[in-house]
Amino acid sequence: MNYLRTAILLAAMTALFMGVGYLIGGQSGMAVAFLAALAMNLFSYWNSDKVVLRMHGAQEVDATSAPEYYAIVKQLAENAGLPMPSVYVMSNPQPNAFATGRNPENAAVAATTGLLETLSREEVAGVMAHELAHVKNRDTLIMTITATIAGAIGMLAQFGFYFGGRRDGRAPLGFLGTLGILILAPMAAGLVQMAISRSREYEADALGAEICQRPLWLSSALEKIASSAKRIPNMSAERSPASAHLFIINPLSGERMDSLFSTHPDTANRVARLREMAARMGQQSRPLRGDYERSGPWDSRDGSDPRDEGAGPWG
Repeated sequence: MNYLRTAILLAAMTALFMGVGYLIGGQSGMAVAFLAALAMNLFSYWNSDKVVLRMHGAQEVDATSAPEYYAIVKQLAENAGLPMPSVYVMSNPQPNAFATGRNPENAAVAATTGLLETLSREEVAGVMAHELAHVKNRDTLIMTITATIAGAIGMLAQFGFYFGGRRDGRAPLGFLGTLGILILAPMAAGLVQMAISRSREYEADALGAEICQRPLWLSSALEKIASSAKRIPNMSAERSPASAHLFIINPLSGERMDSLFSTHPDTANRVARLREMAARMGQQSRPLRGDYERSGPWDSRDGSDPRDEGAGPWG
């Protein structure tokens, strides 16, 4: 059902874009808009991962520079039946993470230093399982397309207001109609984008819990990240808010409600679903055992927790 909903929303976004082009410039405006969107989507398809990683200052790590973190991702990728993604770290105090890439063969996952330093090993595993779920579902490509179209709609509406429909009368709705499009079209595109993002987050939570086999690991991580995100600013995300929907928790300040205008579901709703999932799997709600002493996110352990006997993929 979520995939059908996503397909419908993507179709609505495309139709909205084409409709805006027609209302601003008639048939010629629609044709120009289509060609511009095609060029933008082609660029995004091949380069979006590099752009977003550079935008947030992510640095690639490996089994030598980040052994524990890398080992967690490797184990989870095997559990999910995915190729090993590129692994990145962002120097950022806010605990958060995202995935990017056009397909599983060209995927990357990135976690902030804040996440690796403040969450337990189990919680980090829950977060990275969620990100790998996005990769497996190919959500990263879907979100890139919707973000590109949403941005193109806003750009097209502004272009139409300043250059279209006022002198030659080609815009079917005239000047006032173009003004209305300038205001309403970006809002409508944003609503569709947010709806897609929120539906994909719920799906990634469920699949991520299956990948790590412990829903409570992810639910605990979500609570900690959401609490920290309210107090710790994410400056790179604030400078580039268009990428906010990629993160596991909204990195921006001031958007905490599960409302029509939020890119992420309410954390309490996500946690409740994960706890229900854990109950169905016969797992009891209990404190995680991962708050053990560690030498930091880059210690030399092999990725196993000797106290976690038979727990999920780590047994």
